[in-house]
Amino acid sequence: MTDEPPLRRRAAQSQAGNEPHSLPALAPEPETVGPDPTPGGPVPLLAPRDGTPEPVATPAALADVVARFAAGTGPVAVDAERASGYRYSQRAYLVQLRRAGAGTVLIDPLPLGDLRSLDEALADTEWVLHAASQDLACLADLGLRPRRLFDTELAARLAGFERVGLAALTEQLLGFTLEKHHSAADWSSRPLPESWLTYAALDVELLTELRDALADELERQDKAEWAAEEFAALVLWGAQPLRQRADPWRRTSGIHRVRGARAQARVRSMWYARDAIASRRDSAPGRVLPDAAIIAAAEMDPKDERTLLMLPGFGGRSVRRLARTWLEALSEARALPDDALPVSATVDGPPPPHRWAERDPTAAARLARCREVVTRIAGEHNLPPENLITPDSVRRLAWTPPDEVTEEVVAETLRGYGARNWQVTLITPDLTRALPEPA
Repeated sequence: MTDEPPLRRRAAQSQAGNEPHSLPALAPEPETVGPDPTPGGPVPLLAPRDGTPEPVATPAALADVVARFAAGTGPVAVDAERASGYRYSQRAYLVQLRRAGAGTVLIDPLPLGDLRSLDEALADTEWVLHAASQDLACLADLGLRPRRLFDTELAARLAGFERVGLAALTEQLLGFTLEKHHSAADWSSRPLPESWLTYAALDVELLTELRDALADELERQDKAEWAAEEFAALVLWGAQPLRQRADPWRRTSGIHRVRGARAQARVRSMWYARDAIASRRDSAPGRVLPDAAIIAAAEMDPKDERTLLMLPGFGGRSVRRLARTWLEALSEARALPDDALPVSATVDGPPPPHRWAERDPTAAARLARCREVVTRIAGEHNLPPENLITPDSVRRLAWTPPDEVTEEVVAETLRGYGARNWQVTLITPDLTRALPEPA
């Protein structure tokens, strides 16, 4: 027998080569966990315990997976890989799952269409995801919608961990290191290299163990109910259709440098011309034409191909081939009547905080008092302030406080902004006292 903690003992055994890797026990409390939780340092996790599976790509193979996962036990770890930066769509190009009794599977959704049969098999199962808000939309497109979930990133935030990435948490709590060098890969490419498949499988390898460690820590800190409310809100959010952003062209990087409605019309015209091409090609818009090139053209308004191609961002062969398209977009903006030019964007909510002191000094002072309350209470409960209450909710409350400033009215106002019950309970009394002008 040994007095060495189970986590350290199992990780050390794995490092010594006794086994590919063991399921580690729970780590000590976060404040006692150092960056080196095993005697010889964290153990690199190089391969799944059951080997790297081949992607499931046929209806027959999917049916087998459905049967296996329906017969499995406990939560199911879920992850998805997209091709952000390469493709126009945000669809999932690989789905990874792991469940006790079922093992790990990698599913190629491209030839399968949808995964509703798998969703039905997991309807009563808790899903474990890391940073669930990043994957819920692309999973929903495949017919996969959790009814219950546990988000390990959000749980770590609520528990007060400073580093909440999957690799950091796995190292700190479980004693294993994960390589993240394929996180920005083009997952739409086929065939997927073996090393990429191994990377994808390892993302769900220890996810349920990580969930258990974080659940224990939340219980220890009396935050389990807070997390349950947050997870329920995520499930509800994931079931909602995505809202289209109004005037998406206004998010072009560098647009703050573009002065005048006519120049902004050029940004708008080129943005939509690029978007149409990107959508047709299923290519990331920035790979068709960089934002910087749109801004340069909007500022200079070139009238001919030679002048256009001298601008920054227009030197690539594929961009030059589309020179006529870019010139036509600029010409269309040039020909617009004045009443068709962009007008100032309608702001839904208060102005940017840096303008408050000039526009309404009383509101600016009120916001400062509210922010002090949020910062103090978040510190008392070892929470990031943005997880205690969203900054937008604080700004809205401070800019337009309710006519009747009572705890009941403030609480109802915060709920209207989407605050959960635990947040309202923690913060309402002090925010109510901070809203009125000091005597």
